[in-house]
Amino acid sequence: MSRLERLITIDQMIRAKTYPSVADFCRRFEVSERAIYDDLAYLRDRIGAPLVYSRRHGGYFYRDSTWVMPALHVSEGELLAFLISTELSRRYLGASFAAPLRSFVQRIGRYLTDQISVHPEALLDHLTFQPGALAHVDPDLVQVINECIRECHPIEITYFTASRQEVTQRLIEPYHLFLVRGDLQVIAFDHLRREVRQFALYRIRHWQVRRYERFVRDPNFNVNTYLRNGFLGQGSMYSVEIVIAFDRFQAPYIRERQWHPTQQIEEQADGGLVLRFQSGALDEVKRWVLGYGSHARVLAPPELVQMVAAELQQAAANYAQTATMLQGRMLHCTEEGEM
Repeated sequence: MSRLERLITIDQMIRAKTYPSVADFCRRFEVSERAIYDDLAYLRDRIGAPLVYSRRHGGYFYRDSTWVMPALHVSEGELLAFLISTELSRRYLGASFAAPLRSFVQRIGRYLTDQISVHPEALLDHLTFQPGALAHVDPDLVQVINECIRECHPIEITYFTASRQEVTQRLIEPYHLFLVRGDLQVIAFDHLRREVRQFALYRIRHWQVRRYERFVRDPNFNVNTYLRNGFLGQGSMYSVEIVIAFDRFQAPYIRERQWHPTQQIEEQADGGLVLRFQSGALDEVKRWVLGYGSHARVLAPPELVQMVAAELQQAAANYAQTATMLQGRMLHCTEEGEM
């Protein structure tokens, strides 16, 4: 939540005459007391709010109940960016997550200046979202995971591993949530594998929080390093040099994007290029390379070369089997026609 959202919500909580305290604000926004005191000081000293603390009620109120916050200077571009974020939340996280954002847009309507010439919702009339295939995630699970990360509670999960078509019981210590390709993933220490792993929230079938326990987060774990060592949707605790050659047909599409923060491109005389970057997410890189078919060739590391080669060999064998089957059907149809 941005500071702008907090200030407006704080104003509404105070205006409700429930005498909210700093502790109430901290629970509502999940921020530190220091941040709340800074917000209250901003309201009082910069905006001129008649803010008073009531010792009797243990919270804040306005000495002048007729005071209102001044108009907010929000540009059309800023509002459009915020509306896009609400729509993305609805598409990728579900209506239950987008609802508070849309409610916020409605609440700030009376604070906006006349510089916004159109209704906020109308700004999205010319924008279409095509999110693709999405997996459903239980909103309650997202809130539970977020709480476990904040409070360091372990959580027992029943998890479906698609690659092995297997359901296992896991005890995880969640570290971080991140959204990739529209899917929420939790990075957590997995007691079964004794290492940091990723778990897709839509594959968690059941869960139980161990609220009576607290784990100690690994001080050596750094989420930025983990994601930097990864690739696309998969993180990694280590990295190796990945080297991939793309032919002249595919090279223009590779040049125009930043695929990895460590990437380096070496142009080739034939119009192709060689892409280098550091990552340990070999499974994810393998899937990515296979999508380019004959236009990409892995040069390093040897392990990744073998992984891609084995996958292509199996695919070729599958297609050879399909071709033989189709030829047999065609021959059978021809023979029946001659009879």
